[in-house]
Amino acid sequence: EEGWARICEGQFDIVISDVEMPRLTGLELVQRVRSSAEYRKLPVVLLTSLGSIDQRNEGARAGADAYLVKGEFKNQDLLDTVQRLAEA
Repeated sequence: EEGWARICEGQFDIVISDVEMPRLTGLELVQRVRSSAEYRKLPVVLLTSLGSIDQRNEGARAGADAYLVKGEFKNQDLLDTVQRLAEA
């Protein structure tokens, strides 16, 4: 909920969220962003420890622009993803 409130309060170029969060999961946050006319095109990266194929597919179905699994990427991968999405 706090993440959504912050999105609504400010001007952001990208959102990076964990999937497992209290009250409003990262997947629910992505869905809320995608269903909002104002924020629909805001890039969202999910950064999580949940790395199964089903979980990755769920992130894609929710509308995440990228799904990065903790422990499976290097810091440069995150930076490259953010740069790619910010330039799109």
